[in-house]
Amino acid sequence: MERSIVHMDMDTFFVSCERRQHPELNGMPLIVGGTSDRAVVASCSVEARKYGVRAAMPMRYAKMLCPEAKVINMDMDLYSRCSQEVTEIIEGSAPVMERASIDEYYLDVSGMDKFIGCYKWTTELAQKVFKEMDLPISFGLSINKTVSKIATTEGKPQGKIQIEPRYVRPFLNPLSIRKIPGLGDEKYEDLARSGIRIIQSLAEMDVQILHKMYGKDGIKIWDKANGVDEAPVEPYKETKALSRSQTFDQDTIDIVKIKSLLSSMVEELSYKLRDDAWLTSVVAVKIKYANFDNKNKQKKIPYTSIDKTLKQIAEELFDRLYDRRMRIRLIGISFSGLVRSSYQINLFDDTVENIDLYCAIDKMRKRFGFKAVMTAQTMNWHDDKNK
Repeated sequence: MERSIVHMDMDTFFVSCERRQHPELNGMPLIVGGTSDRAVVASCSVEARKYGVRAAMPMRYAKMLCPEAKVINMDMDLYSRCSQEVTEIIEGSAPVMERASIDEYYLDVSGMDKFIGCYKWTTELAQKVFKEMDLPISFGLSINKTVSKIATTEGKPQGKIQIEPRYVRPFLNPLSIRKIPGLGDEKYEDLARSGIRIIQSLAEMDVQILHKMYGKDGIKIWDKANGVDEAPVEPYKETKALSRSQTFDQDTIDIVKIKSLLSSMVEELSYKLRDDAWLTSVVAVKIKYANFDNKNKQKKIPYTSIDKTLKQIAEELFDRLYDRRMRIRLIGISFSGLVRSSYQINLFDDTVENIDLYCAIDKMRKRFGFKAVMTAQTMNWHDDKNK
């Protein structure tokens, strides 16, 4: 049976949530993100985009392009609540739903044509979301995730596009290779320098050349350029928390050693947050003394996945917890209050330099493993551990 896969994406989601909360913002250029000049743009309205403002752009530059724009601090609690309500509406109707990020979903509606047209059914669901939430939504419907996602992008805002199997290649061929999900800036620049700028040119390349250039990723890119994507829609399962804990071989009172381990666990979990497109809003630290007494503390924080911020919170919680001079048997850390976000670290009121640094670190870790890049504090723990 030929698959029917839907990609649904909320249009300018953060902006739409703010306007739903504050209707007076309708019609004006709006930028959501950090408010300092060194921060970055998380989202912007259609009115601001007309001036050239884009997500992930330095805020200073965005203000220069559109000085009339109103800049709003991010309210991740608001966006998370709206996302959860949208998820419940879609999940209540869709046979199989995958929540890909805070504002996008994949649905597998294969076989729905036996009862009602897939396009008609998806249109009615999109209308239901808009009616109940007053949030605009676009969708693409086609044979797989890749084609459907590209169709959604091409149809925005409030687009409703179906690409039938026979039209997949004609639809993809003239588009920029930038449209291919997961291609990335580096691969785009490599291919563009070689004269490969549209999807048709990429699809007609010898796949072995791409394999030599990028390994398995090269084959995946070539498949997507040819409209091939066998990735299934994974049923949505809410992740409650990410956690790590360590029981020492010998109970210890070495605070430097304990904090080095805590730093290592935070770095590992922060990397996982970014790699899986999560943000956390609750940090908890627990310790177990040598006499088996357990103590824990947690703190609610603005949504983040930045190592530096999370380390500061974790160490602060540990210092408040460790109130008796007794050996420690176990230490643990957990991040909860999670929300999906495809924007990852571009959400934060952080400097462009720091964002670039974390992007580079994560890229090296993906290629060479987590231990390829570590802070001095974390390295101290691993060095002691290996002695």
